[in-house]
Amino acid sequence: MNVFDWLSNMEMPVAERFDIVEVRFKNGRKEFFRNSEKLDLTAGDAIIVEVSNGHHLGHVSLQGELVRLQMKKKNVANDGEIKKIYRLAHPKDLEKYEEVLKRELPTLHRSREIIRQMNLNMKLSDVEYQADNMKASFFYSADERVDFRELIRVLAGEFRVRVEMRQISLRQEAGRLGGIGVCGRELCCSTWLTDFKNVATSAARYQNLSLNPSKLSGQCGRLKCCLNYELETYMEALKHIPDVNRPLLTEKGEAALHKTDIFRRIMWFGYKDESAWYPLNVGRVNEILELNKEGKKPATLELDVLEEREPVSVLNSDLMRLDKKFSNRGGGGKNKRKSRNRGRRDGRDGRPGPPRNPQTPR
Repeated sequence: MNVFDWLSNMEMPVAERFDIVEVRFKNGRKEFFRNSEKLDLTAGDAIIVEVSNGHHLGHVSLQGELVRLQMKKKNVANDGEIKKIYRLAHPKDLEKYEEVLKRELPTLHRSREIIRQMNLNMKLSDVEYQADNMKASFFYSADERVDFRELIRVLAGEFRVRVEMRQISLRQEAGRLGGIGVCGRELCCSTWLTDFKNVATSAARYQNLSLNPSKLSGQCGRLKCCLNYELETYMEALKHIPDVNRPLLTEKGEAALHKTDIFRRIMWFGYKDESAWYPLNVGRVNEILELNKEGKKPATLELDVLEEREPVSVLNSDLMRLDKKFSNRGGGGKNKRKSRNRGRRDGRDGRPGPPRNPQTPR
């Protein structure tokens, strides 16, 4: 929950500096206090502040005009209900506060044992002591209303402090305890996220995520807050994607929608009897939907009409004619060569030649 005061080195056009300071306590809890003593404070200073029936130690997280904006954002009124800052913390205050912090973990374990013995349906998640060691706040979560009046009496007698029970949600509990998410970063609720918005399963459907509870749930057991981060982008992209509620009708058969690539605007369809999927762009899907509305069916998903193919015999007719032509030429040449050879043997004038010596080679 660290913040950066980008107005700290700028002179604001105001008569006086805003006198309310934002103070951070354990696990990111923040409250507003008035700097009535005009103390010279900087971010990170340990200060002693006024609380109900005592005092507490916190650290300055923000001051100046940004505090005014934070109060407006959180609907905190600038009135007399805002408590004041006493002073800067001394080294003795810090030593005493360190001793107080050592009591929190044993108190947490012992309180859980008491809750189990009393059979109360509640989960105790954290304990916070005041710096004056006079009061302890117990943070718990429960699905139903719990009668903890007897528990308060037992805890007050056990630890000799005033007890305050604070019920928090499961998201607030995860923010107080902290942890590492599946993304490898620290939890958003424990670092910067302060407003918890409702997360519905429809956010996962719009983003084409598998409805697997183990993957969609965070450490708090609720749906992850990050499902809402990109939801508006997906909703804007889905405006250009047609809503296909029934299979597309083609002469080849019915094609059902299996997958949609929202940002590439490609939809994958497949026939019942086939395992292959066919990618279609959004424009082609709209064309098929219009044809189905008119009672028409395209031949396939890709083509409206199948192209008529000529038979193989017609395609090869030219080759067949060339084969016959060259085969005829080849046969006439052989006959001509035979007739020429006969003419040479008999003589040029056609009369028979002289007798040939059988010993002479041809």
